[in-house]
Order: sequence, then structure tokens, then C-alpha cells
Amino acid sequence: MDSEQAVALHYAHGSLEQAILNALAAAGKDLDHLSLKDLAPVDEFHIGGRQATVEFAARFGARPGMRLLDIGCGLGGAARYFAQEHACLVTGIDLSGEYVGVANMLAARIGLGERICCLQGSAVELPFAAESFDGAYMSHVGMNIEDKGRLFREVRRVLTPSGLIGIYDVMRQAAGELSYPVPWASGAESSFVADAATYRRLLAAAGIDVLEERDCRAFALETFRQMRARAEGAPPAPLGLHILMGTNAGAKVRNMMANVTAGLIAPTELICRVR
Repeated sequence: MDSEQAVALHYAHGSLEQAILNALAAAGKDLDHLSLKDLAPVDEFHIGGRQATVEFAARFGARPGMRLLDIGCGLGGAARYFAQEHACLVTGIDLSGEYVGVANMLAARIGLGERICCLQGSAVELPFAAESFDGAYMSHVGMNIEDKGRLFREVRRVLTPSGLIGIYDVMRQAAGELSYPVPWASGAESSFVADAATYRRLLAAAGIDVLEERDCRAFALETFRQMRARAEGAPPAPLGLHILMGTNAGAKVRNMMANVTAGLIAPTELICRVR
């Protein structure tokens, strides 16, 4: 089994669409009149959720009419945010056909089907012509991609000159063994966390300049504090990321928190531009 197959298997659910619709109904949402806000608890699969996406989009510089590529789009939460709040046209790509199907279904249910199209495919072999997009972004995706050099060369190929690239990934901050499972991997065999220096080197080699770099560890720790405060004495909400993470969701979240708290990893943001 190659690394992409292992990653796809990690995220496999089997009945994800029905599980999400059932949870939305249990949370009191009208399935015929869903909003972007209604979906946020389940479709923002990265540290900080919707708040992180809002802040990331502002620093990225999204503008109306931009043709954006969402790399590793997952359920399309960020794509829907960029499409609705910044009037962008978003194409998503993800290894998981199940996730892509749900992403398109949810986009259609909130009236964004004409602005968003998600496809199954590989980020290191993008099925798009050169200069197809004005910008690209990825949120907590690089940890699942072994050949980041090839990824960045492909992204460079499909972007227009001076195109923007935004990255919000979990990156290495210190040496040491990570505790598994974590949300993106059951074990080290499908986890490819790299440090920011490696990202900068590979981006530069692909013809991409880093304009800004932001260490988001403090943001992550505050996010974890708020999560713990909400969880104290409260029953689990029907709608949440536990639907995606499965029966060992608690262990995945605890290990991620422990790895960040220990200073081994942290979410890091890079805003880049094609040379």
C-alpha cells in the first residue's frame, strides 16, 4: 500500500453523508435550509476551525472573482467560506471520494453549487491545465503528503504568474517521537510532518517565495483551552469532528494536544507568491 492509499484509508468512513445529515437533524437544523454557520462544527477539520479559516482568508488576501484551488479540500468547509464570504470560485481536490461527494452535496444544500466543484484526485498530480488558478491554499494537508517538493511544483504549474499560495499546516518545532493516533494519521507510516524550514526550501526550489510566516502555537493552545472548557460537564454535541474521526476521536484529539503542548509540533501559516 502506498502513502496515498494509506491516507485515503485513514479517512474512510463508509456512510459519512448520512451520518452528517443525521447529526444536523439531531442538532435541530433544517436540512432544507442549511447555512454556512450550521455546517461549521463538522466541516472545518483543522485546529481552530472556522475562526482559523476566517483569519487565514484575511491574511491570504482573497478577493471577489478569484479562481482558487483548495488542496485537500476534505468536506469543503474552507471552500464554502471563500465562496460565500469572499465571492471566490473554488475547485477542491481530495484523495477521498467519499469526502468529495459530501463536499459537493453540502455546497449544493447551501446554494453554492455553482461556485464550488470538488474532485477526487492527487495533489501531486493535479488534473488541471497550466495557469488555471489565481491562488491555492491548503489547511492541515501537508502532514499527509510525503513528496512536498512535487506538490509545490504542481501547485506552481497550475497557478497564474504572481499567484498566491496559502498554507496552514501542522509543522515540526522540535525533534521527538509523536504520540499516535492523531487526527491526520493512525501511525507514523502515513504522517509526514515537516518543519517550516523544509517547507521554505521546497517552496523556493519550486519557484515560490514565502511572504509571511506565522507560528500559531499560542492560538492552538488557546483553542485547546476553550475546547476543554466547553467539554466540562457537557454531553457531546451530535454535530462535530468526532463524526469524521471515528470511535477513537478522543485519543486522536488528546494526542494532538499533547504533541503541541510538548512543543513538538504546532500549526504554522505561510503566505506565499509565485515568482
